[in-house]
Amino acid sequence: MVQRRRSRSPDTVRLGRSFEAAAEQHLRRLGFEFVARNVRFGRGEVDLIVRDAGVVVFVEVKGRTRGDRGHPLEAVTRRKRREVEAVAQWWIRSHGPAAGYRFDAVSVEAWGHPEGEQWCITHVRDAWRHGE
Repeated sequence: MVQRRRSRSPDTVRLGRSFEAAAEQHLRRLGFEFVARNVRFGRGEVDLIVRDAGVVVFVEVKGRTRGDRGHPLEAVTRRKRREVEAVAQWWIRSHGPAAGYRFDAVSVEAWGHPEGEQWCITHVRDAWRHGE
């Protein structure tokens, strides 16, 4: 049986982009250098690519507007990590070597208005290693 991905509504896409923008702002405040957003290769996507003191960081962003669906980081499944890793490998081949690489995850929880009257952002450095 072939599984099809659910199509995302324009509101869901807009909300996802707002979570990514909040994560990017948070990382910039921490001193990370922005490189790219929404990098796609094949069926996979990396939400953000940033640099942290020369290390290229591939960032998966997950967000929620309600707590009844679990913590956002629970959605960074093994399958999602493999998709991110595949895009990262392509990006590394395309852009050449760096001082190092890692995978981070950022959760964004928006309470109240989904555009973020109150954001709770959690940044997990080195959230997983390639192949875990």
